[in-house]
Formats: sequence, structure tokens, C-alpha cells
Amino acid sequence: MSERNISSVNSLLNSLTRNAHFQASWDMFRRMHRVRSDLNSYTFTPTLGACSALPNPLRGRQVHALMIKLGLDGEVITKTALMNMYSKYGLLDDSVLAFEEIRFKDVVTWNAMLSSFLRHDLPFKALDVFKEMREQRVEFSEFSLCSVVKACALLSAYKQGKQVHGLVTVMGRDLVVLGTALIDFYSRVGHIGEAIKIYRGMSGRKDDIMCNSMISGCIRNKKYDFAMSIMSSMRPNAIALTSALSACSENSDLWIGKQIHGVTIRQGFTYDTQLCNVMLDMYAKCGKISSGRLVFEGIPRKDVVSWTSMIDAYGSHGHGLEAFMLFKKMGGEGNGVLPNSVTYLSVLSACAHADMVEEGCECFVTAQEDSVDLGPEHYACFIDLLSRSGRTDEIWRLFDDMVKDGIKPTAEIWTALLNACRINHDVVRGELSANHLLELEPNNPGHYIALSNFYAAIGAGNEHHGSLAFFVSTEEHEHNWTHLLN
Repeated sequence: MSERNISSVNSLLNSLTRNAHFQASWDMFRRMHRVRSDLNSYTFTPTLGACSALPNPLRGRQVHALMIKLGLDGEVITKTALMNMYSKYGLLDDSVLAFEEIRFKDVVTWNAMLSSFLRHDLPFKALDVFKEMREQRVEFSEFSLCSVVKACALLSAYKQGKQVHGLVTVMGRDLVVLGTALIDFYSRVGHIGEAIKIYRGMSGRKDDIMCNSMISGCIRNKKYDFAMSIMSSMRPNAIALTSALSACSENSDLWIGKQIHGVTIRQGFTYDTQLCNVMLDMYAKCGKISSGRLVFEGIPRKDVVSWTSMIDAYGSHGHGLEAFMLFKKMGGEGNGVLPNSVTYLSVLSACAHADMVEEGCECFVTAQEDSVDLGPEHYACFIDLLSRSGRTDEIWRLFDDMVKDGIKPTAEIWTALLNACRINHDVVRGELSANHLLELEPNNPGHYIALSNFYAAIGAGNEHHGSLAFFVSTEEHEHNWTHLLN
């Protein structure tokens, strides 16, 4: 490897990452680092891509540190790769910092920032980025417009999405690329007729991705005949069936979901793990736990999503013991499948809903012993569980340990603490929790209701009503999009 030209080695490294051989890409980079001194930005770009797909953010931070040491962290291509890596790790602040450090941003960099905010479910922020792109006269790409359409879909912002559609038409942009995003947008905001109009206008330029989006949108909007006509006119594929089942899950539509299950069996797609996982979820959302379990048992290669979906299905329907027993079985018979942070959250939630305190404690300790990346949502769920058994002091010791571990208390944490204080009549710490909660989210009406319930539970009279008097009404935060596209 040390004798080969660095460009050819970088090309091989890039090929490994592009073809999803992330561990092989990482191993190759480590060998390059040991024997070569001519690493460049084209070495680090695919390496950062591989890091983002592998566990443990420390790996990516070490690569970032090496880039700084070699003076290769300032180029646009590597900064953009850093943005993507930190975003995929869930470290949005680091992603934004990398973006802000880029002096001359190209459209790929702006697109990466759009993706980061959308990945973290922050469509308002994504629209802010798009607005800034227009102000700085950045020539945006089809990817930029797709991201904005997706943001409008997440916000159910029909008027703004329609404006983007108009912009696409005026600019003469390629609808083959943007058509799928627009179909998905219109179907999600309830204007399925406009989605169908775009679909029909594509004539012979439709691909499977667009057809799958149209099928999903039709089922979401109960246009079953059109969805079935598309499915009958195209070669059956697992992605189309998965999309259709996802829409059935959203609508809790058991009747059409069963029909798609029948198609899946007839077409021989029961081997597809992702499809079966969505089918399991569909049955769970429709309240058919036994049918979901039959699907689960029939999955030939269960992955962590399969196990987690079944555990969550049991927990969400009040079958806490079954959820916990399946979790225990996962470790022994999971064919090497290990629970992840989502699995642990599902088990903790199941235990909390079923008042299974000891089992929940066992789960939380196991997660810590296995070095699972526990977030605020895990702590909030565990606090809720402990509050049901009156373990107030234990809750606050847990809170102190959480803060010492560097986890910043969120509104979810303070809400759980306030609820725990309500249940256990802890006045002083309850008011402390309420103060922090209202500082974080002063415009959330649900928090004031929680505070009112707290005072009612501790038997407080009218003397505390003054603390709520300033809250007359609150409106959901609205973003000023008036000049978004001007």
C-alpha cells in the first residue's frame, strides 16, 4: 500500500465507502495512517463517511483531530464531510459549527446543512437555511429544492410548498428528480389530487421510486383504487409493498393492510426483513398483536428493528410482561442481534406503563453495563417509572448522575421530574422543576397544565394561582415565511 499512488489508494477507499463496506473502509484507513505520510482531503472524505455509519462517535472525533493536526480540516470538501458525520451521529451543534467555520460555502455545503436540520426534525431551521441561500444568491440544486419541499411537508405548509412547486416550474427544473418529492408533499398535506396530476403528467418518465411514493400517498389518502392500479401495472417490489404498508400503519387501515400482506405472500417477499418489520408494525398499530407476533415469528432473519418493533408493540398495548420477556429472549436467542438504545427505550416504556418497577430497574442497569448510549428520553422514562413507586431520593440521585455524565436536562426530563414531585408531593423540588421547564419552553401550554395539576395534587389553594395568571393564551410558534420565496 505504501508504494501505490495516493490517488489510486483514495479511489479504492472511496469505492469501499460508496458500496457500504464501512468497516473495510475504516480498516484500510488505519493501515494507510500507519504507513503513509501523504494523506490528503480525498483520503479523509470517504473515511468520515465510513465513520458516520459505524458506532461510537469517538472514532469520528479522532479522525477530526488528525485532520486538524495535518492541517486538512479547512477545505470545503472535508468540512462538508464533517458536517454530515456529526449530523448522523446526532451531534447537531458540532455539525452547525463545522458549517459556520466554512468561509466560502458551495451548494453542496448548504445542502448538507439543509439535510442536517431535516434529519433532526427541524424543518423551521431548514427553511431558514433556504432563505439565507436565496439572500446570498446561491444557485441551488434539485437537491436543495427537494429538501425545502420535504420541510414544507413536515410542517403541512401547503401554501409554501405550492410556492416551491411554482418556483420549480418557472426555473424549468427537472421534474423527474423533483416529482417524487412533490408527490409526497401533496399527499401528506391532503391534496392527493395534485399529487396524482403530477404523477400522470410524468408520462413515461416514472421510476419505481416515484410509483412507490404515489402508492403510499394514495393509501394514506384512501385512494385505494388508484393505488392498486399502479401496483398492478408495475413489477411487484418489496419497496412498493413496504411503502404501502407504512401508509396503512399511519391510517391504522387493517383491511387494506391484510390485502397487501396477501400480495406479499403470493409474490414471495416474506423473506424481506424490512418489509416484514413494517407489516408487524402495521398489525400492532391496528391492535392485532397476535397477528404481529405471527409475522415476527415468521421473519427468517430478524434484525434489531424486528425485535424492537415486537417489544414496542407489546408495551404500547399494555403487555409489559410479554415485552420484558421478549427482551430477555432477545439476548439468548437473537442470533447475535444486540439491543440498541431504541430497544431499551421501548422496554423501559413498557415497564413504566405496566408498573413493573423492578424489571425496569434491571433493564436500565443492563443498558448502563452494556455501555448503551442513553439519552434524555431514557432518563425521562426511567424517572417516570421510579416515581410510581415513591423512590423520590433515587430519582434525584439519578438526575445528579445524569448531569455529571454530561447529559443536558431537556424539557422532557423536567416534565418527568415535575410529575414525580406531583405524585410524591415534593413541593420544593417540584417548583424547581417547573421553573426550569418554563424557562426552556415558556410557550408550551401543556407545561402550565402540568404545573396546575401539580399545585392541585399538593393541595395548594388560590395563593398559587398568581404564578399562572400571566399565562393568558399561547399560540403555536409560527415562522414568518411571508418572504421566503420573494
